[in-house]
Amino acid sequence: MTKNLLDGEYVPSSDATTRDQVELYERTDGREGATMQGNPVIVVTMRGARSGKLRKVALMRIERGGVYAIGASAGGQARNPGWFHNLVTNPTVQLQDGPDRSLMTARVAEGAERESWLAYADELYPFFASMRDRAAETGNREVPLILLEPTGN
Repeated sequence: MTKNLLDGEYVPSSDATTRDQVELYERTDGREGATMQGNPVIVVTMRGARSGKLRKVALMRIERGGVYAIGASAGGQARNPGWFHNLVTNPTVQLQDGPDRSLMTARVAEGAERESWLAYADELYPFFASMRDRAAETGNREVPLILLEPTGN
């Protein structure tokens, strides 16, 4: 198992599926637990917005040129997922893609950059557009798209 790059107390997810997938992915350096509904995932470790404790989540893998994008769709629910608020408050995260871990800086994509990444994400995951549509209908919200870029160290 590869060493963690963020220090702090880890609090496993209260959701058993998330908790079990993250544990399996990390224990096997991404050889197992690396898909969700047949699609590849990454594991993102972030600091909680209120607690300051480490949180982990498996998310769709959208990568281009060493930059990763993650969509805060929450499956099309009316509200943004809790992890989105963590990233906005504490933008330095650890990203694990297979056995490779790196520190990244999160920021919300906007404008033409956002549209370019959304088009790319929709090519990889055609269902992503319907999640965004559902979020707009149920919560009258635009799904944030977050870019994870390598930190300057």
